[in-house]
Amino acid sequence: MPHSTPTSMSHGTPGLVSNGTPQIAVIIPCHNEAVAIGKVIKDFRAALPDATIFAYDNCSIDDTSRVAREHGAVVRFEGQKGKGNVVRRMFADVEADIYVMVDGDDTYDAAAAPAMIDVLLSESVDMVTAIRDDDSEAAYRRGHRFGNWLLTGLVAYIFGNRSTDMLSGYRVMSRRFVKSFPALSAGFEIETELTVHALQLRCPIAERRTRYKERPPGSVSKLSTYRDGYRILSYIALLVKEELPLAFFGLGSATLFLAGVAFAIPLWITYLQTHLVPRLPTAVLVVGLVVSSALSLVCGLVLATVTRARNEMKRLHYLSHSIRLSRR
Repeated sequence: MPHSTPTSMSHGTPGLVSNGTPQIAVIIPCHNEAVAIGKVIKDFRAALPDATIFAYDNCSIDDTSRVAREHGAVVRFEGQKGKGNVVRRMFADVEADIYVMVDGDDTYDAAAAPAMIDVLLSESVDMVTAIRDDDSEAAYRRGHRFGNWLLTGLVAYIFGNRSTDMLSGYRVMSRRFVKSFPALSAGFEIETELTVHALQLRCPIAERRTRYKERPPGSVSKLSTYRDGYRILSYIALLVKEELPLAFFGLGSATLFLAGVAFAIPLWITYLQTHLVPRLPTAVLVVGLVVSSALSLVCGLVLATVTRARNEMKRLHYLSHSIRLSRR
C-alpha cells in the first residue's frame, strides 16, 4: 500500500517542499552489491514512491554504480573504504527531513519502511530501528546472531537498555538526529556509534520488528564475525572511555588501589612483628600503585566534567536542528 506522506506543522521549516510535505531520502551504502542493489532500489521505490533514493558506492569493483543508476537511484561515491566513512558522507551530503538508511544487500524488508516512518512521526522519536526477525540460519548466521546478542547486551548494560538489535543496518531517522550525529567511526562500528549516541543524548527512539531474509545468490557478506566483532568490542571500550570516563578511570583506580593493598598486607604484617620494612622494592611498588590509583581517579573526575560540558554542547546542537512533523 503506498505510503501517505506526512505534512509539516510548520510550513516555513527549511527542507520541506513547497506543498509542505517532508522530503524522504533513502540512503544506501554499497560495496560490491551489483547482484542485489537493483532489487533494493525497486522495492523502496514501490514502498516510498515520493522518496529520493541515493546509492553510495564505496570502492566497488563490480557494476554496483551502473546497476543503481539504471534503476533510477542518485549515485554518489565515497573513496574511503568502510561503512562508517560512507555513512558520514551520506549524512553530510544528503538534505532531507526523514532518512531511511538500509544496506544494499536485499536482506531487509522495504515494505516495512512506511510503517517505520509512521512510528517516527506518531511517537515523535528520532530513530526507529528495524529488529531483525528471521530464524533462518542462512539469513542470520549463528555467529552473527550470538555476536549481536553479546554486544547489544554489553551496550545495554553500560549505556542503558533501550536497544535490542544494536547492529541492525535498517533505520529511519529524523533530520535533527542525522545532522547532529558526529559519525567518527570508519567501519561496521557505525551502528554501535549510532546507538550509543542516541542513548547518551537520551533521544527518543523506538524499534519495530521486521522480516529479515537471506542474501540473493551471488551476494557475499562483507562482515567478518571475528575481525569485525573485535573491532566493535574495541570501539565499545573506546566509547566507555569517551562517554563514561569516571567509570572507566574509576575502575582502573580501584584495580590499582586493590593491587597496592594486596602487596602492602605482607609488609604491614612484617612491620608489626619486627618494626622493619625489609622489602624496600615492594614498598616502593605499593606507593607507586596507590599514587597511580589516585591519579587515575583524578583523571576520571576531570574528564567527567569535560564530558558533561561536551554532552551539553551536543545536546544544544541536536536541538538546533529540531523540525516538527506530523502525519496528515
